[in-house]
Amino acid sequence: MPDWSSIIPELGKVGVNAVKDSIPSPVSGGDISAAWRLATASGDLFVKTGPLSSAHTFSAEVEGLKEIAAVGILRTPQVVASGEAGSTAYLALEWLSFERSNKAVERQFGEQLAALHHATKKQYGWHRDNTIGLTLQKNAWRDDWLDFFREQRLAYQLTMATENGFGEELQAVGARLLKRLPIFFDSDAPAASLLHGDLWGGNWGCSDGAAIVFDPAVYYGDRESDLAMTRLFGGFGGEFYAAYESSWPLSDGHRERQHLYQLYHVLNHLNLFGSAYLAQAIRLIEKLL
Repeated sequence: MPDWSSIIPELGKVGVNAVKDSIPSPVSGGDISAAWRLATASGDLFVKTGPLSSAHTFSAEVEGLKEIAAVGILRTPQVVASGEAGSTAYLALEWLSFERSNKAVERQFGEQLAALHHATKKQYGWHRDNTIGLTLQKNAWRDDWLDFFREQRLAYQLTMATENGFGEELQAVGARLLKRLPIFFDSDAPAASLLHGDLWGGNWGCSDGAAIVFDPAVYYGDRESDLAMTRLFGGFGGEFYAAYESSWPLSDGHRERQHLYQLYHVLNHLNLFGSAYLAQAIRLIEKLL
């Protein structure tokens, strides 16, 4: 259980006072951290908790939310507080009530994501590493996108898969793919766009008639990787994609690169959740080859 006797006084230090004798109630839906609803005098909070080792993950999430919010286009949950309290790491966010999305919201979301992707840097990466799920996501700045994606995304995940016992066949086809990566890219380097980084259907919702994104794994990279993730597990309608394409059409070859970018997340699921994703990872690599 979280160390609430330490967390609640820490929240008090930033002016957030829990309702007397209130008991935080667990919230379902999280795979990585425990989640709670905490009643306070200024409104309910959404609180993530974990062991002290989660502090790095939570601090990176805070910085990612603030990086997206600073662009002023897509809404993110307001960060209330984060840190360590007793034996627990915690992250407190505003409580949001979600509602069913509609075509108008999806259209606006597609336009907003395209606008977010127009926020760019000169290099690929981020100022710090973060996590994708529980996996370390390395973000050292690189001038070359192909180098960044090969070394800090695919090769890193393939090496981890070897360490996790997913050996010969995956490594053989993976090594062939790494050598052939240049054929998927033309001579024009993609813009280093601000990415959500983990944009699947469970990491966005509709609140007060607008899209809101959360649980980011932020870095600057090829915008197509965000779009590829949206198509991996579903949760985004046709209006979303039409609006994005109308705002900023994708480049030639994006359908092939979609599988390439999805492979990163499938490999991560393999490393996080086990062999159920092994066949899917191999099929994706063979399709690319």
